[in-house]
This record gives sequence, C-alpha cells and structure tokens, in this order.
Amino acid sequence: MLRPCHWSLATTGISCALLALLSRPAYSQAKQPAAPNIVIILTDDMGYSDLGCYGGEINTPNLDSLADNGLRFTQFYNTGRCCPTRASLLTGLYPHQAGVGHMMEDRQLPGYRGDLNGNCVTIAEVLRTAGYGTYMCGKWHVTPAPKRGHEPDRHNWPLQRGFDHFYGTIMGGGSYFDPATLTRDNKLIVPENFDEYYYTDAITGNAVGFIEQRDAERPFFLYVAYTAAHWPMHAKPEDIAKYQGKYDAGWDALRQQRYERMQQLGVIDSTAQLSPNVQDWDAVQDKAWYADRMEVYAAMVDSMDQGVGRIVNALQNQGQLDNTLVLYLQDNGGCQEEIQSLREPTTEAALRPKAKPLGPRAMQFDLTPAFARDGRPVRLGRGVVPGPADTYGSYGIEWANVSNTPFRQYKHFVHEGGISTPLIAHWPAQIERTGELEHQPGHLIDLMATCVDLAGAEYPAQRGDQAVSPREGVTLRPAFAGQPLERERPIFWEHESNRAVRAGDWKLVAKGKSGPWELYEISTDRSEMNDLAATHPEKVAELTAAWDAWAQRSQVLPLFGK
Repeated sequence: MLRPCHWSLATTGISCALLALLSRPAYSQAKQPAAPNIVIILTDDMGYSDLGCYGGEINTPNLDSLADNGLRFTQFYNTGRCCPTRASLLTGLYPHQAGVGHMMEDRQLPGYRGDLNGNCVTIAEVLRTAGYGTYMCGKWHVTPAPKRGHEPDRHNWPLQRGFDHFYGTIMGGGSYFDPATLTRDNKLIVPENFDEYYYTDAITGNAVGFIEQRDAERPFFLYVAYTAAHWPMHAKPEDIAKYQGKYDAGWDALRQQRYERMQQLGVIDSTAQLSPNVQDWDAVQDKAWYADRMEVYAAMVDSMDQGVGRIVNALQNQGQLDNTLVLYLQDNGGCQEEIQSLREPTTEAALRPKAKPLGPRAMQFDLTPAFARDGRPVRLGRGVVPGPADTYGSYGIEWANVSNTPFRQYKHFVHEGGISTPLIAHWPAQIERTGELEHQPGHLIDLMATCVDLAGAEYPAQRGDQAVSPREGVTLRPAFAGQPLERERPIFWEHESNRAVRAGDWKLVAKGKSGPWELYEISTDRSEMNDLAATHPEKVAELTAAWDAWAQRSQVLPLFGK
C-alpha cells in the first residue's frame, strides 16, 4: 500500500527560502513535458533479499507495490561499493572511466582520482539539455568531502554537475540524527530542529518538496540517494518497536525462510543453492544483542520504504505518477563491516579525549561524532544496543549474510553477494508487464542510456573543452516491452582488485589481486557454488582476454591504483 504524505519543515530541513527558489524557472526556454519524468531511488548497504518483493521479511509495502505494478529485474548489478556505484550510475560509464575506481582518496592515476573527472557527464547534465528540471536529495559521495576549517572545493558538487537543486550530504556517511557535511544547494547547513530530525525523513521531505514545487511546464529528473541502511544503525523508536522479537530465531532460520520465499517468488530458481552460513546461531553468545542489531537495521529499511510511499503519493497527487519512470536499486550488497561493534564497550569521546560537544549551530564534519548534539558521549562496542543518536555501530557479517541470501560474499567483492541488486521499474503509462520478472542481466551503466533514450536527449561528445568518454550501457526500454536488450559486449567489474566479467550465462570472477579465476554458469548456478574453471579452460582464457582488454581501455590498471 502507499502511505499518505505527512511531513514538516522541522523534520525535513526544507525551508521557505527553498520553496521560493523552486518556484522560479531555472531557464527561459520552458517546454511542455512530452517526455517522461524519471525518478531514480538508490539505497545504501542493503542486500538482494531484504525487500519483501525479493524474499525478505522486512515490511516494505510501498516498494512491493511498485514491484506488483511494475517490473522486477532479477539479474541487475552494481559495482560492489558506494562511491564507484554512484559514479557509474550518474555517468553511464564504468567507475574508473569517471575517475572513481575506489574511494575519495587521490591515487594520482586517471582511474583512481577519487573525484568525478571532466571526461564524463552526469544524467542531470544530459537531461538538462533536453529541457528537464533536475533535482537531487541524499548522499553524493563522488568528490572529496569538505573539511572543518577549510573552504570547500565545490567544482564537483551537484549544482556544478547538472542539478538545479540539491539537499543532502557530500560525505558518504555519518549520524542519521546529525549528518556530516549537510548541504542545501551549495551551502553547508545544520538541521533546523535536532529534536525532530532524522536524515531519512529529511531526504524524503525534500524530495516531496521538489516534486510539489518544481516548474510544472518541464519534465523532471529526481535522484534520491538514501543513506539507509548504511551504518551507523540509527532508527526511530517507533520503527524499531515494530521488529521487537522478530529476529530472536537467529540468522540460520531467517536465511532458510528467505531462500524458500525467493524461490516461490521466482527471483531465484531451484538451481541456486543456499551458500554456507558464517557461523551457527546455536553457537552464538549474546543472542539478544545480535538480534537487537538486526531489529534496528530492519527499522531503517522500513523507514526508507515509508519515504518511498510519500514520494509516490506526491507524484500521484501532482498527477505525474502515470508518466513517471520510477527506478529503485541498491549501491552494493549487504555490508559485513564491523564498525566499532565488537570492541570492549567505550565511548568515542574516550577514544578522542580532545573532542568536545558541538554547539547548536556548529556544522558537523565528523563521520563518527564523539558526542550527540545534546552532549551525550557516543557509545561503542559489544553490548551497546544501537538505535539512538548516542550509539554508533553496524549489524555485522552474519546478518549481512542474511541480506545477501542465497549468495556468496558481501560489499567490496564482485561475487554475486557483493554486486547483485534488485531493480524495480514502475511506469504505468508504458510498462505493461505488471508484476512480472525480467531475467536479462543489466548494470548501472544502462541507466544513462535509458534516460537518454526516454528523454530524447543527445549524449554529448564534449564537456567544455574536454572529450567525453562514450557511454557504455544499453537502454532498458526493450526489456520494459519484453524484448531482448541490445547488449553486444560483456559486463565487467573491478574493485579493490576483485575482478569479474559476465558474458551471457558465463561469469568469470576472482577475489583479490592474486586470487585465481573462478568460472560459473550463472543460469544453473547463481550462487557460484560449482567452479568450472578446470573443466572449461578455453572459456576461462576467452573471458580473461576480454577482461584484460577492458581493464586496459577503462583506466583500471594498475589494479587498485597501485
């Protein structure tokens, strides 16, 4: 079901000044919206099976409704990590081609500058030329974050890369109650009311505001990049309460239940085996604390889904839902990173004794604050139940293994658990395959091609005085109509020396710089349990040569920028 839109200025951070700005046309040449609106919703550090419509038990009725009335892709892929995924999504290139082969550090190599380069264009920059209004809310994370005491370098902030308006964070993480590098347009800001503020709600509220206050004479592109459910595990008490006791049976039981539901739904078939677990639930001490962590994770996903419902309701109330393509996907697989959760209990203030509480209007720059805004030291370590603003932790590798059911590996890696994402496509005016599944492989690089196609835009050869790299993907429009995608080349990956190539039903994958190539036939072994490299050396050689050629032309080498 779709929930009604209720939001306040305090919780969203939206201001009267913003509404005034949005009411002004950005361009003198307005045009009637003959092309569809496009809304891309990206969530963070979630796994393939977390949504109800992909087999999960978390309450996601709004995304489930989009799936029931739209199309679900079962073999769509990201890059396995947050900032490379964002660079690839925005540009239609592989991340190294856009300069973001790893994180935001500069390794002094073209593919690893940690900053969008001048040889790429964003979807917003391209759609602007076709008359679109362009808006973004949420996590940017494709340029170095501003630092306390330094004037920000804004050359790659959203407004400098094609967006008319932006509300969100330049940095890739931080507290949900006091987000670091919070920004409106080109100005660093602080939340208007810390007592009511929650970042997921603020992202939603500003997205709704952009839809309601847009220039109605123009089609629009809206990119909503939630940080949910990236650590820290922060959620509102009323959302956490919904999941009390939900995970007391442990991860083994939950994985089995998801696995069976996924087969019933058809998002995997009977050939996809359930990969091994991390450890048996029966052997775990502190069961209640482990269950608590997953309850908060589920609450974060639930809150995000509520936000999706508010955005869809805003589209419906504005009479725009039928001619709006809504795409939902995730930036990488479930996150196995333990962030201060397994250490002996302490506070961040104790680890950083010179740290002091921020004043009420001081800007937050810290990924991990030492204090909540009300002065409470932020608590870390085993046994600290997450959720409130004075906690900081993650949900751990065992629950990430549940999120990635039935696949192997996690965020960082390019086995299926690291790179598989749901993709939901909802467009009532054009997608008639409601409730169906699409099994053709797709990748982030296809989103630029799709947007250019649907908008009737032209992908440029130049950006200023710099040549733009040709886009890599194919439009997804044929799949909306049940037709084959016109993909002529394999799909490739590299992240932190983890490597892969997908050509048809074959996938070649390796873990780490020295890890051997493994070969899988995905159509009969989606979980990558039966390595065929020894029995098909000719296929290994063929795909290795294809990967080597791609890596050479795409600024991937040297591996990991070393």
